[in-house]
Amino acid sequence: EIHEECLLDLIIIECVIKSVEKNLKNRNMMKFFIVMAMLLASSVASAENKQITSPDGKLVVTVADMDGRPSYSVSYDNVLFLKPSPLGMIANIGDFSSGMSLEKNVSTNKIDETYELASIKKSKVHYVANEAVFSFTQQGKTIYDVIFRISNNDVAFKYKMYPQGETLSCVVKQEVTGFVFPDGTTTFLCPQSKPMGGFARTSPSYETSYTADDVAGKNGWGEGYTFPCLFRNGDNGWVLVSETGVNGGYCASRLLGHKGGVYTIGFPQEGEANGNGTVSPGIALPGETPWRTITVGKTLAPIVETTVPFDVVKPLYPAKGEYTYGRGSWSWIIGMDGSTNYKEQLRYIDFSAAMGYQSVLVDALWDKQIGRDKIEELAKYGKDKGVALYLWYNSNGYWNDAPQTPRSIMDNAIARRKEMKWMQSIGIRGIKVDFFGGDKQMTMQLYEDILSDANEYGLLVIFHGCTLPRGWERMYPNFASSEAVLASENLHFSQGSCDNEAFNATLHPFIRNTVGSMDFGGSALNKYYNADNAPRGSRRVTSDVYALATAVLFQSPVQHFALAPNNLTDAPSWAIDFMKEVPTTWDEVRFIDGYPGKYVILARRHGDKWYIAGVNAQKETLKLKVNLPMFSNGEKVRLFSDDKALQGGVKQIEIGKKQELQLAIPCNGGVLITK
Repeated sequence: EIHEECLLDLIIIECVIKSVEKNLKNRNMMKFFIVMAMLLASSVASAENKQITSPDGKLVVTVADMDGRPSYSVSYDNVLFLKPSPLGMIANIGDFSSGMSLEKNVSTNKIDETYELASIKKSKVHYVANEAVFSFTQQGKTIYDVIFRISNNDVAFKYKMYPQGETLSCVVKQEVTGFVFPDGTTTFLCPQSKPMGGFARTSPSYETSYTADDVAGKNGWGEGYTFPCLFRNGDNGWVLVSETGVNGGYCASRLLGHKGGVYTIGFPQEGEANGNGTVSPGIALPGETPWRTITVGKTLAPIVETTVPFDVVKPLYPAKGEYTYGRGSWSWIIGMDGSTNYKEQLRYIDFSAAMGYQSVLVDALWDKQIGRDKIEELAKYGKDKGVALYLWYNSNGYWNDAPQTPRSIMDNAIARRKEMKWMQSIGIRGIKVDFFGGDKQMTMQLYEDILSDANEYGLLVIFHGCTLPRGWERMYPNFASSEAVLASENLHFSQGSCDNEAFNATLHPFIRNTVGSMDFGGSALNKYYNADNAPRGSRRVTSDVYALATAVLFQSPVQHFALAPNNLTDAPSWAIDFMKEVPTTWDEVRFIDGYPGKYVILARRHGDKWYIAGVNAQKETLKLKVNLPMFSNGEKVRLFSDDKALQGGVKQIEIGKKQELQLAIPCNGGVLITK
């Protein structure tokens, strides 16, 4: 066993030997070099360390206590992806980042589990992993275990803290957990915004623009980066870093960048929530932290297809009943606040019914502009047409100045439960709760309280202006989706966002949407973001085929699309027909091709039907040949595609013997293939 810190030295040794063998004629000199290399290798190998490998043996994690400082490193297929990186924490009861000793005995276990979850990218999951528990002591006392689970492409680890004498609680002041990347690593990261900024002082809400192919060692706008974080290790492959299993018992974290490719766990910012609440999570002892996750792949396939955010967590309570997902419409994205009126919501219920959709989202200000009595009428009208309602709420409280109503309900348990009982009585399907802005432990407790209460009344929950979901689809059975992305509303607000729409779309399937459902609210078929579809305001620059493709590319079990009733007559019939059939739940996902910020092509399966979707953000038309083994020789499929002018259409084609297709996708265009 060789410590990963010395791996580069051994590579150099090997290169020296090969060079000597090739170039030196003096046999005695060659023997001298080889003996010196063996001595150096011998001294390197004496480093104390312990390892755990993946079931296939390719992914290796090495844990050590070099000079009393806990560390770990990660290699895949004999290539170093994370150099020795720090472990440990500093609490109010002691500094447990140094002076630590790794116990010799390592407890191991094999994990082999199956579970079903309709709300994620893969409905049936078989999770196989090796688990190892590394115990660290200080002055002879066991302080914490670091529990690692290693599957074939995923690493997950967490801390289990133990009581110290009669001390049964602690406050974690700092996690020194870090991720040290090899030289030359490039980054695809989303900067964390400063607290109490943006609209009505509602930031941070994970709604900033990504930087792609950037150099390592930066720190965003000075506040680090939001999870998940994607890194490219040159031609060796890719690494996705995130966290999962965050509930009311801890805070959510971010990644802080430092020089030399070093990134460390950062707790929330002091100014979040108007400065209220601690940034340091408190835990009862014994107690556990959330999981830190690392997905490694030579290609982007393991990144896109990973289920690790859900593999290592468990449901926190049983589902009250069977929850209904599906498609819906909402007026706000096109008509804004003024559209939240009784007459327009009736029109959107009729529109959803005509599309075969299951719901309508009634957005902000419904309590003032429609009223509760009329909401009850809308709910009854919708029920008769097979269309349920979702209602919007402000998260409220002292943490921001967002004026939209209803307010002062979701932050108060008594008011919240009374409101939810009323919603249950009139058949409301779910709620969309907005404007959180922060990751402190108290905010995580609010998320959990809303979800738990909503489950008691059979309500699905969507969060907006919010944090990243961290395993919540499995932890909270009535959690549907979260925004936590620069979503469709920005396309309405800004032409610049429209101009960058395809660029962002080619990032999300590799980063944000890999770890959790993403409520983007897109797939608009209006040419302009206004109720008249008239040439004013923001203009969509992407094609209609692009809009269809993103309905497949963006995963969320509940999708309120940015369609409008006028699209029944002013959009191409082939586009509307497809939007009537596109599913929102998936049984499988496969990465086909792509590069973050340039283009993406994915395949998703619903039942026995495959949907292959792609979009292109590059200036040049993307021309490539793709292999589609999910279709058989001679099978007839529909091909939706664009010409150079982004005029789309659909035609039937036949799959050939090699199961390959030559595709051409213009800039801001898309492609879609299905039976």
